[in-house]
Amino acid sequence: MTRLKFAPAILAAGAAMLLATPAIASDPSGTYKRKNGDTVRVFLSKGKLYCRITKGKKKNFEMCHGMAKTATGYYGKKMKHPGMPGFMTFNGTVTYNATSLSIKGCAMGKSMCDKEKWSKIS
Repeated sequence: MTRLKFAPAILAAGAAMLLATPAIASDPSGTYKRKNGDTVRVFLSKGKLYCRITKGKKKNFEMCHGMAKTATGYYGKKMKHPGMPGFMTFNGTVTYNATSLSIKGCAMGKSMCDKEKWSKIS
């Protein structure tokens, strides 16, 4: 009988934890805003991730070209940065949730890395 007294409290605590957990988006597709003001369209094509600047100084610049799905997000070796020479590519990762996307690019192994967090625009 003692166990039954605590069952509603345990169920309520479990439900509260589920509601407090941030929602994870099943697909990162959408429009995002970079901190510099650029607008980026993120989309999937044939299961690969692409990130194209649609508004900003480098309109139509492709940042994450054909990144592959991983257990935690996306990974690719053809990432580019609009502030770097066009011939340079980086190893990159993208992780995301329902409201934002985090993108990280590394050169020379993982010795030189930079990352940004983009806000999703509804």
